[in-house]
Amino acid sequence: MSLLDDLAEAHIQAAMERGELDNLPGAGRPLVLDDDRHVPEALRAAYRLLKNSGHLPPELDLRREIRTTEQLLRQAEAAEDKTRLATRLNHLMARLSACRGREVDLRTEPLYYDKIRNRLARQD
Repeated sequence: MSLLDDLAEAHIQAAMERGELDNLPGAGRPLVLDDDRHVPEALRAAYRLLKNSGHLPPELDLRREIRTTEQLLRQAEAAEDKTRLATRLNHLMARLSACRGREVDLRTEPLYYDKIRNRLARQD
């Protein structure tokens, strides 16, 4: 154990002896740990901090916003609403590409791939 681990353990033991850890929410129940095996190890602590504080990493927040906009676009009936939502969706996709540091491969996004293919087919 490192010095930091020893200090942390000593503080925990002292708090237990003083009863400061009694009657905590969830006492006696197993911890619910998030499945973060897909997050790089160097980022796990930072992502957990963001999540516990009610924030999301920018890429996840953008993905959630994209899915919501896609759903609204599917439900939109008025042409101006569809245009506005499609513009918003394109903006979000561009931001996601910038966040990733690379271009989005539209072939992996079937909704957009089909739209582009259909539009190009109409121009022939």
